[in-house]
Amino acid sequence: MRGADFSALDDAGLNLQAVFDIAALPADIRDKLRSRFDPEARYPQLILIGHAGRRMWEHVRATRGDSAHPVDEYSVATVQRWFADVFPDRDQRVIYPGDTVLDLLALGRLAGWHNPSPFMIGIQQDWGTWFAYRVVMLADSDLAPTPPLAAASPCASCLEQACVAACPGAAVSSDGFALDKCITYRCQPSSACRHTCLARVSCPVGVRHRYDADQLRHTYTLSLQAIEAYCRPERGGGAK
Repeated sequence: MRGADFSALDDAGLNLQAVFDIAALPADIRDKLRSRFDPEARYPQLILIGHAGRRMWEHVRATRGDSAHPVDEYSVATVQRWFADVFPDRDQRVIYPGDTVLDLLALGRLAGWHNPSPFMIGIQQDWGTWFAYRVVMLADSDLAPTPPLAAASPCASCLEQACVAACPGAAVSSDGFALDKCITYRCQPSSACRHTCLARVSCPVGVRHRYDADQLRHTYTLSLQAIEAYCRPERGGGAK
C-alpha cells in the first residue's frame, strides 16, 4: 500500500481526508455499501473527504458563477481531478453527494471527526463545528488506511455551555436538542437564526476556523429552504 498524498486537496480547502478498507468496515456499513453501490465488490476502499475552515469557500466563491450547488460541484470536480492525477489508470465512483442517503455521521465517527454537540452539529477539538462532509468515493485504490483521530469531545469538559444560553429559540438545553423548537423559530420572519445559528457561533471551540458571513449565509439559506416547507400551515408545519 502507498502513502496518500493529499496536498492538492489541502490546497483546495478539502483538508479532511480518511481512507477506509471497505472489508474492514463494520458489517452493517460494509453490507449497505456493497448492496447499494458495489454488489460486485469492484472497489476495495472508501475515501471520505471533508473541509474544515474557510479555505474551501474562498475557492468556491471565486468560481461559483450561477451554480445552484456550487459547493457540491466544486468538491466533486476537485476530488475526481485529484484521484485521476494519483491513479490515472484506476476507477472510482462518487456516492456522496448523490440521491441515496448515506450515514455520514457513522463514517465521521469511524474517522474520529464527529462528536455530538448540544446543538446537533458534529464537533471536534481542533476545528470545532466548522467542518462538513463533502465527498464519499468508492475507489479502486491501494492507499494506506487512515488511523482515526482520538481527541475527546470538547463538550465533555465545557462548563460554560455558551451555546445553551445563546439559542433564542430555546432549542438547545442540557436535556437535549428540540428540533421542533429550532425549526419553528428559524421559520419566523423575524428570526435571528434565519441565516445563521447563534448557538453554533457562540461556541468557543475552533473559533479561528469559523465561517465568514458569506459562507454562513450560504449554508443556512440552504438549510432554511429545506425546512421552510414544514413551517407552512397548509403542509402541516410547526409554525402555526
